[in-house]
Amino acid sequence: MKKLKSKLIAVAAVAVSITMGASLSGCVTLNERDIKQTVSTVNVSADANFKAEFGSYADAIGDETISKMDLIVSYLNTGYSYVQQGYTYAQVFDMLSDALVENTVVTQYATAYVLKSKAEAGTLNLTTYTSKETEKDRYEYLLGGADSEGVKKAKYALNSSLNGVLDSYEKNYIKSNEDDKVSGTDSRTTPTGVDTLKEDYIPENYGVYTGYTGYLLADAGSDYEPVDGTNRTTRRKAYSAFINYLKNNYLLGSEEKDNTDIYNLTYVQDMYVAQLQQQVISEFSDIFNEDREAVITTVENGEYTYVKGRYQKIYDEQVASYSDDTSAFETAMDNMSDSSFVLYSPSTKEDTEEIAGTYGTYGYVYNILLPYSDKQSEKLTELQYYRDNNSQVTDSDYFADRNKLLKEIKTTDQRSAWFNGTTDYSFNASETSLNYFGKDSGRDYLFFENNLTKAEKYEALDKYDGRYSYNGTVKKNADGSYTLTPKKIDIDGMLDEFVAYVNYVLGGNNTTYSYGDELGGTATKESYYATTDFTKNGDKDEIDYSKLVYATGKVTLSDLSDQNMFVKDSDRYKALSAVNELQYAYTTDAGILSKYIGYTVSAYTTSYIKEFEYAAQQALRMGVGAFKVCAGDYGWHLIYVTDTFECAGGATYTPVFSQENVEKEGTFENRFYEWIKQSDLTSEATLKRSEIVRNLVNDDTVKTDKNVYKDLSELGGS
Repeated sequence: MKKLKSKLIAVAAVAVSITMGASLSGCVTLNERDIKQTVSTVNVSADANFKAEFGSYADAIGDETISKMDLIVSYLNTGYSYVQQGYTYAQVFDMLSDALVENTVVTQYATAYVLKSKAEAGTLNLTTYTSKETEKDRYEYLLGGADSEGVKKAKYALNSSLNGVLDSYEKNYIKSNEDDKVSGTDSRTTPTGVDTLKEDYIPENYGVYTGYTGYLLADAGSDYEPVDGTNRTTRRKAYSAFINYLKNNYLLGSEEKDNTDIYNLTYVQDMYVAQLQQQVISEFSDIFNEDREAVITTVENGEYTYVKGRYQKIYDEQVASYSDDTSAFETAMDNMSDSSFVLYSPSTKEDTEEIAGTYGTYGYVYNILLPYSDKQSEKLTELQYYRDNNSQVTDSDYFADRNKLLKEIKTTDQRSAWFNGTTDYSFNASETSLNYFGKDSGRDYLFFENNLTKAEKYEALDKYDGRYSYNGTVKKNADGSYTLTPKKIDIDGMLDEFVAYVNYVLGGNNTTYSYGDELGGTATKESYYATTDFTKNGDKDEIDYSKLVYATGKVTLSDLSDQNMFVKDSDRYKALSAVNELQYAYTTDAGILSKYIGYTVSAYTTSYIKEFEYAAQQALRMGVGAFKVCAGDYGWHLIYVTDTFECAGGATYTPVFSQENVEKEGTFENRFYEWIKQSDLTSEATLKRSEIVRNLVNDDTVKTDKNVYKDLSELGGS
């Protein structure tokens, strides 16, 4: 089962990242002695209650100083953004000073907590801990030594941060050395999770690359992915820029003459200690969470009783809220996510048609929009103007003329920006062991190689299969750009691609469609284009929107339960992922790409154009896996149903919070449990942090001299 860790207290006493966009250089004149001055001294062991709680372990906590340099580092990382928002320097530096004090107090408390827990468990010795000479050595021992997971995580976080900064600098030098290199600016939304490392991933072979002896590319290890075009010269330039940044911001001491050993830099050593502190805090969180998790994970008679109780409480609240307020329900639908569940839906009490007993259906749909060309759009505007300014021209006449334009629509694969945009996400899949759609026809380019081929390191893409190759020919140029020749397809070509890819992902012939508004009907595409009368029963003021539906289809799925919607080996999830990927490939409706499982469709009147509203609502009545193609003023819409609610209303899910269900990743119970666990532990974390700060930040534990940073507070005339 996937574990979502609660970050109980996600702070440390020293900044752990580097933001190169800010600088104090030119704003204030400082010297080395000045920045070493102590702003605050913190020691929570001076508090009587702390001593009472931790006994002899409290004595292991000593004075920790916060220097003016720490304050400057904090400003460079985060504080400058508040100045940009309009805060005065005085306000910002006071706020940063307070934050550093609070973070130090929390770190000291966490240290005592972990120390006591491990000593009492017999996994470390208090005397050995206190005998360590340096802060770094004490933290490493506390975490379990050099080979412990905590220390490995700290080292990786440090190295990753340093490489990230040097990568950023080096890209600028590589660009300046390659003036003929094409740099695209186009962009297209990417799926959730692109290039996202797994939370607990710790590379076995990852070092820092500076270009100097001991830090060459080979020394960085196989897990480090260098900047394209890197060489020793450009990397050294990047490192030199990093060193200059530290000098300009008073972060490099005069005694630091040989700067080629990055680990010897005081700033980097402080960063490493900060990362160790983060890991101590993380271990404190884990220990602190155990009692809370024991309540959340309580199993009685085979069921998670706490989670089931939370479900029932939220369900009852939704029944009370949504039963008589459809707008509240539709708002909840719009906001549905992995942390916002819709557990109950109201009945669609009122008929949506004149046919007695016919009820509408709430649900979600994907939308693949194939648009008019520029010339077709110009012609469409003319037709609209003619209709709106000529009383003899009806909507039916307009639709008949519009059909001629729809017939000529040709679309292409829209993912060119994933080749030639700001980031090249493409890769030649024929050079890997992957099987993929289009391989037999010479379509070899896929996207997001890390996610697709390095499952041990990167998160899988969410609701995105990833095996639909670029539909066209690809030529990689010497300058790193690509020449793309996309294949042009009409609506029938789109349907062919849709059916073929969904079937490919499902591994069978699961997908069928018919022309017209009926599945299995007798309509043809010829009869569709031949239609000239779009009225209902000859009434020129009433349109029969069923005549604007080009095709109707269904993907046959073996398991339609909402319970298993996101279980990755289920047909429902596979089809969802295939259709979502086709949206990324073809739709020009960029808004749909940011939706959780598509557009919310009401059982009643919607804000969509009437053609889309009709087709979507009719598809919803057919259930999950249904799809329709309809005409519209934006082009063709291929609408796929991802989820529906029962028109009679009631519980959306009928969960059994058994261990088996909760531990199966992707099930409703699994996602609901993880959300409850995360939200409840996060709430506890906030309360615990507030309690620590409230109880331990006082005159006994903290001594601060604001005069030390008075010159910083007076910047900008504040």
